[in-house]
Amino acid sequence: MTFISYAQNFEDVRLWRALNNIENGFYIDIGANDPVHDSVTKAFYDNGWTGINVEPMPNYYQAFSEQRPKDVNLQCVAGENAQDLTFYGIAGTGLSTLEPAMAQLHKDAGMDVRTQTVKSRTLSSICEEHANGRPIHFLKIDVEGHEETVLRGMDFTQWRPWIILIETPWERNQTWETLVTDAGYHSILFDGINTYYLADEHLNLKPAFDIPPCNLDNFQLCRGHKFSHPVSDAEQHLAAALARAEQAEEQLHAIQNSRTWKALHKLKKALRRA
Repeated sequence: MTFISYAQNFEDVRLWRALNNIENGFYIDIGANDPVHDSVTKAFYDNGWTGINVEPMPNYYQAFSEQRPKDVNLQCVAGENAQDLTFYGIAGTGLSTLEPAMAQLHKDAGMDVRTQTVKSRTLSSICEEHANGRPIHFLKIDVEGHEETVLRGMDFTQWRPWIILIETPWERNQTWETLVTDAGYHSILFDGINTYYLADEHLNLKPAFDIPPCNLDNFQLCRGHKFSHPVSDAEQHLAAALARAEQAEEQLHAIQNSRTWKALHKLKKALRRA
């Protein structure tokens, strides 16, 4: 079966290559954003997986609640402890953040940045309540500068995601990275957007990440993916014209099969003989 990719940088293709032999797998998505657009977990959900989606933006949380009924969907942020925090939301983007300095940069760039108070929970408490002792096959973190506080709220001695991928900038000097590596994870790949880490006990999965996504992965991009070929106006008009032609042909066949058509055809034959 062809795998449909939704993620912005083929993250789901890479993960599927490593984990496609797992049935009914389990994921955790911190900073889930949209349930379809640029989603790392959508393809897995469509293939029978379930998981936990943590998303503070009301519109995205509502979309998850409607479109992912089998998942656990939480309207909060993951942090170092349980408290109320100021969240800077930027609707229609993946740039919402808890970091005031980052929010100010977006505001200076002309973006509509709106503040709201959100609940913070530790990732450990989320796992305790909702993971139910299940293996966590991958943990994805995309929190726009809030990575360290998310990681400090996770007990990696108790909860051991097989794979962790964290959206990271080009600078490779992340002060928080030791929180991952000291917990028994190895940095195995930087794809230009995310850094991938493998748990010590799952280093056998590393070969799955050694080459970029390719035709051998048997995947297709979802409709509207930024890497898919854009449809031109001419192509849209041609498709519409073909659809109208097919409809007209169907109507003609319907008329030809009707009793009235057959009666007229017999009458024309009779008149010719006369």
